[in-house]
Amino acid sequence: MTAVPTGPDVLKRSIASQWRPITGASVLAAGHQVGEALVPVVIGLVIDKAVAGNSAPELLKWLVVLAAVFAGLSYSYRFGARLAEGAAERAAHNLRIQLSERVLDARGGAESGRLAGALTNIGTADAKRVGVVNAVLPFGIAGIAGLLVAAIALLAMSIPLGLLVLLGTPPLLYLAHLIGKPLERRSEEEQERAAHASGIATDLVAGLRVLKGIGAESAAVDRYRRTSQDSLRATLKAARAQAWHNGTLLALTGIFIAIVALVGGRLAASGDISVGDLVAAVGLAQFLLTPFEIFAWVNGELAQGRASAARVASVLASPPGVESGSGRLPDAVEGRLRLTGVTHNSLRDLDLDVGAGELLGVVAVDPAVANDLLACLGRDVDPASGSVHLDDVELSTVDLDGVRRAILVAAHDADLFEGTLLENVGAAGTSTVDRAMAVAAADEVASALPDGAHTVLAERGKSLSGGQRQRVALARALALQAPVLVVHDPTTAVDTVTEARIAAAIAEFRRGRTTILVTTSPALLAVTDRVLVLDGGTLTAAGRHEDLVHGDENYRAAVLS
Repeated sequence: MTAVPTGPDVLKRSIASQWRPITGASVLAAGHQVGEALVPVVIGLVIDKAVAGNSAPELLKWLVVLAAVFAGLSYSYRFGARLAEGAAERAAHNLRIQLSERVLDARGGAESGRLAGALTNIGTADAKRVGVVNAVLPFGIAGIAGLLVAAIALLAMSIPLGLLVLLGTPPLLYLAHLIGKPLERRSEEEQERAAHASGIATDLVAGLRVLKGIGAESAAVDRYRRTSQDSLRATLKAARAQAWHNGTLLALTGIFIAIVALVGGRLAASGDISVGDLVAAVGLAQFLLTPFEIFAWVNGELAQGRASAARVASVLASPPGVESGSGRLPDAVEGRLRLTGVTHNSLRDLDLDVGAGELLGVVAVDPAVANDLLACLGRDVDPASGSVHLDDVELSTVDLDGVRRAILVAAHDADLFEGTLLENVGAAGTSTVDRAMAVAAADEVASALPDGAHTVLAERGKSLSGGQRQRVALARALALQAPVLVVHDPTTAVDTVTEARIAAAIAEFRRGRTTILVTTSPALLAVTDRVLVLDGGTLTAAGRHEDLVHGDENYRAAVLS
């Protein structure tokens, strides 16, 4: 059984995946910090051995050493930073891949309770923050290396100075950890609010034309303004926490460095250390500011990384909507469907039988019943009770990929993708694209576009009219030639003349393959072999369209109203 990932697990795996570049970056960054620490030490030696001794050769020798130190630390920083940044980008990319795979998993579940924009925010901003942890770790290790070298140098000059640094650093680091806790909490809240605002914005942009059509722009703006203000407040809280975190650490660091400098000055005044040692001690005290600034930065990034890792883990650990079975459908699917006692949301103990190759119409008085039926047929969910069989094989026992290949459910609100019209229809690379476009009258849509079928559909097809989008989506569903095709209201925005032509073409194109039209369109229902009426979640009537129109008042009201 696969363990459910947690925030710390996500961080550990991210770091483990980049251990080689992190190790290399740590060595190089440590070289940079060691070089920085050695600069005041070498300057002290220059004063004691060259200047005080009035020796030109000694002065030249130590200046060469100082130049070599500067060259080494410059090289180390340049290539260490490159390795660290590469590790961060690769780790973030790997997380985005994992999140995409989880969101696109056939079992579903990752999208439950989350807006599309929120998932996008987690896959971008949060993945980036977790990746950044890989970039800051080498510098944190380098800061420790610099501190150790500075402490050793100070111990060589004076044991009290060295002990002061060695014994004073751990409590300071622990205080930095405690100070970072509020920042972690504020960062998590900030990301949650930002993700929610992003989700609301995505939904509003996607439905902008509808909002304008019903005159709801002001209500939508008010809704986003409230959400955006909540996000702003959370961001300001996080910024205040960041400022308090950095300011407090800077103050503590300054106090610590001042103590080191004062102790060094007292030792020089008493003659315990030389003038060169005093210069080196003061330089090292100033150098200590850099490692502690690094620790403050690393601690802040770790706090934000932990918060983002928890959000990434919440998506990766999302329970699947359905479990994939291990069974298989027959190699040649006939298309016999049977629902037995199916209960799910609005469906109530529903029994249905669909013959192989039948063109069946389903009229659902309640739209919720239609949606729940589609979810059960496509196995987006498993019913609370009852079963769905295809060719006498229960779908809940079948591998999900096998179900998707055998049964294609084309929802009413199916989206188009960025790309050309032809790429949308022929996404699966089938050989019947031209015929499917003709059946759905999508060829007429193509002929009206500037570059025909090669015209790029902007805004995920929003540049097309509602009827044009429906025809392209229908052509895409038909082109796949699934053994069982379930289509929900594919022509609600198409004119009646074109709709009648599409209906007749569908009946001919799908002859011999099971097709279920969930619709209230008289034109589509007229070409079906049989119509089932669902009311209250149960089957209430069945027959041919003409017979039901003349003999069932409820049917007439649902279809002809």
